[in-house]
Amino acid sequence: MYEKEYEIRWVDLDPNGHMRHSAYLDYGAQIRLSAMAEYGLSMVEMAKQGVGPVLFKEAIEYRREIRGGETIRVATELSGLSVNGKHWRMRHLIKKADGELAAVIEVQGAWLDLKARRVAPAPETIQAMVGRMPRSEDFEEFDSSKR
Repeated sequence: MYEKEYEIRWVDLDPNGHMRHSAYLDYGAQIRLSAMAEYGLSMVEMAKQGVGPVLFKEAIEYRREIRGGETIRVATELSGLSVNGKHWRMRHLIKKADGELAAVIEVQGAWLDLKARRVAPAPETIQAMVGRMPRSEDFEEFDSSKR
């Protein structure tokens, strides 16, 4: 599993002194793009290939409170890919410093052809890069035509 450590900043907090709901999603987006870049799929490379990621769904389950100044570990894994190479699913796990799971984010997305502005299969080079990303134990290949 690909993961990174972050310190919770003042800007991540809500008036109750714990991490605001949208900050969880911000850390999910950060780990997602960091992981893609780590496996050779930087934003620059995606632009060269004429594609970009687009999200259709983000679902989050909160399990434990995170407060300012705490350190968290955010991990990501690929939980599914469509047979036609258009759609993907990722899972992000946010853990407290002691390893306790604080939140789980499930993301569903696809590749956007930046010229046509439509969902399209990723070029072979990008599919190969995505194929190197860590996969979840429950990873599945699915038929996106039945969405």
